Amino acid sequence: MVGDHYSTPFPPGQGVELNRKDQPNPSRSPVAKLRLRYAKRGKLRFTSHRDIARAFERAVRKAHIPVAYSQGFSPHPKISWVGAAPTGVASEAEYVEIQVVERLRPERILEQLNDALPEGLDVREAVVAAGGSLPARIDASSWRLAVSGVAGAELSRAVAALLAVDHVEVDRMTKNGMRKLDVRPALVSAQVEAVREHSSEPTEPEETTVGEPYGILTLVVRQMTPTVRPDDVLSALGVVAGLVPPAPVTATRMAQGRLDDAGGLVDPLLEDRAAVPDGTAEERKPARNVVE
Repeated sequence: MVGDHYSTPFPPGQGVELNRKDQPNPSRSPVAKLRLRYAKRGKLRFTSHRDIARAFERAVRKAHIPVAYSQGFSPHPKISWVGAAPTGVASEAEYVEIQVVERLRPERILEQLNDALPEGLDVREAVVAAGGSLPARIDASSWRLAVSGVAGAELSRAVAALLAVDHVEVDRMTKNGMRKLDVRPALVSAQVEAVREHSSEPTEPEETTVGEPYGILTLVVRQMTPTVRPDDVLSALGVVAGLVPPAPVTATRMAQGRLDDAGGLVDPLLEDRAAVPDGTAEERKPARNVVE
C-alpha cells in the first residue's frame, strides 16, 4: 500500500472498483416488522430456546419468507425473541418479531410457517407491528400447573399459606452455585381450579394418571430479575406448607402481557390488531384482558 492507495495485480486502468452490491451482504432494508404468537407443546417443551430459534430460522428459509438480514460478513436474519419460556415447560403464548423486506399479509406468513415448522411448534397469530416496543407491553405471565398426586384440598391449603406471607426464600441452582431467591414479591395471584379427584377423563393425557387425584394451579407471576419460574413457586409451597408433589408437575404458560389494575393481563398484540394497513389507528376498543 502506498499512501491511501492499495496496490493490485491489475495493470493501471484495469483494477476492480467496489460498489454496494459487492459489499458483504447487500441486504435490502426492512419495510415491516411482523409479530408472531406461537405455541410450544408436547416433546418440544424439553427443547432449549437455542434449538427452537434454529427451528424457526430453518422454517423461515423453507417457507421463503423475505426476511431482512443484518449487514456484515456473517449476516443473520433479523428475528427477535421476547421472554422465551424456560426449558421443560410448554407454552401457548410465546412471542417473536421478524423484520421483512416485502409487505405481506400476516395470514400468509402464518400459513407458510406452520407448513414448515416441526410438530409441536404452532404459530397461533401473526400481525404487522404498529410501532412501539413489544417487550414493554409484557411484564407478567399466566401459568397453568397440573399437580398430579395432590388432592385439591391439600393444594388449596398450601396456596393459602403461601399467599398469607410476604416473603418466601427458596434455593435456586445457578451457574454460580446455589443462591437464595425470594418468590413471594413476584407472585401476583394463585388459585386452585378445575380440580378433578379420581377422574377417568383427565384434561390432558400427559397431566395425570387415571384414578389419581390432582389439582390445577393457576398463577400470575411478574417478570422480574431474577426470573421466578413455576418450579420456584412449587418450591415455595414446600417451604410454607411442606407440599411435595409425588410426580412431575406439567407447567404451561397460558398468556403474557401487561398487568392491569385488576391483576389481569392485557394482550400485547392488542394495539397492533387495532392498526389499519397504512399505519394509522382505528378507533381503539377498550383493552381486553387475556387473563381475567
